[in-house]
Amino acid sequence: MKQKLILNMEETQVNFLLDHEKYGFKNEEEMIQFALEKLQSELDIKELEASADLYAELYEEDTELQELTETACIDFKEI
Repeated sequence: MKQKLILNMEETQVNFLLDHEKYGFKNEEEMIQFALEKLQSELDIKELEASADLYAELYEEDTELQELTETACIDFKEI
């Protein structure tokens, strides 16, 4: 479902959007949608990286989990 949105933008941002064809976009809407999708993707990646860092930190601090992982790896290699 598409909705309309009114934005207050700096003049430089408006001028950038008006040059949309120069960057390969058919209109300002397409350019804004592309930019938002790219931003969302980058934020999702940062969130995943932060989550991975947290798991790595927890793993580093948990010797019991490290031993369990090593045992599982040994058992897996034997299969």
